[in-house]
Amino acid sequence: MELRRRLALEAARQINKNLKREHPLRQLFWECTLRCNVHCRHCGSDCRHEPAKPDMPRDDFFRVLDRVAERYDPAEVFVIVSGGEPLMRDDLELIGRGIHERGYPWGMVSNGLYLTPERFHNLKGAGLCSLAISFDGLEQEHNWLRCHPDSFRRADEAIDLLVADGTVKFDVVTCVNQKNIGQLAELREYLINKGVGDWRLFPIFPVGRAAHDPMLRVTNEQFRQILDFIRETRREGRIHANYSCEGFVGPYEGDVRDWLFRCAAGVTVGSVLIDGSISACTSIRSNYVQGNIYEDDFLDVWENRYQRYRDRTWMKKDACAKCRHWRYCEGNGMHLRDDDGRLLVCHMERIEG
Repeated sequence: MELRRRLALEAARQINKNLKREHPLRQLFWECTLRCNVHCRHCGSDCRHEPAKPDMPRDDFFRVLDRVAERYDPAEVFVIVSGGEPLMRDDLELIGRGIHERGYPWGMVSNGLYLTPERFHNLKGAGLCSLAISFDGLEQEHNWLRCHPDSFRRADEAIDLLVADGTVKFDVVTCVNQKNIGQLAELREYLINKGVGDWRLFPIFPVGRAAHDPMLRVTNEQFRQILDFIRETRREGRIHANYSCEGFVGPYEGDVRDWLFRCAAGVTVGSVLIDGSISACTSIRSNYVQGNIYEDDFLDVWENRYQRYRDRTWMKKDACAKCRHWRYCEGNGMHLRDDDGRLLVCHMERIEG
């Protein structure tokens, strides 16, 4: 690894150590529903139109926000409403208004299927300031992954709404798989022509419905192809592309995203799940839940638990035990650990393999 990159990684490592010690809450996810209007092949939550677990009442989450505000400046904690599909909730505007009136900035992750112009206008009035829209290829490929015949058209229209509006920050999120990896260059041109400025790409990790579907997983060579494509796109400068936050990518660090790798789960990122569980990134296994808002005080949990997130030495086993990349990787993203703590995906193995 060249000296410039190593020096940058050393600086980032020190910053990460300080963040683990101080663990300032900066992002709070709320899994507000498990209902969904599509049936994605890769869903890690196994969301359904009518799931077994009901939506969490908004007042229950508001109590968490009120408690957080006792210690943190709400303006510095970004709330991300996720699901399922948040637009399945008829009270989403009331939710947004309640978050906004408490002083928190908020955004959401959506497939765009129910984002009509009227709904978008109302959500803006409720303080919506950011949105991530899932867009997984051109029409055939996107609809194949989302398992809905209107999914591409509605996501496409949602992007047009956001581009025309210009006041809500948004990015397009693409899950790369065997169906769409060959059309990334074509998809890039499509998004540029639509006026999209920010594009986030990542492969699908093997959990949930994706665990046993080979069409959803890329090979090692294709993984390197994705990183090369992102690096080329960033250098070209016509659309701002980023690789996701999910893992350490060694020789690509500093070239494929705006930050150097760190897993912020449980360090600056927390979450409240549909059943009240207190966790971190919503992709992380239930074995790493730290408490429950119906039994525990959220702030107490945030300040005094999360040991497995903030001290990763327990991950230094198996392939990680003697890995020369451990100093900067520290076992990869928490969401890539199974229920028993085993690493599901090693990015450096894919890069060097």
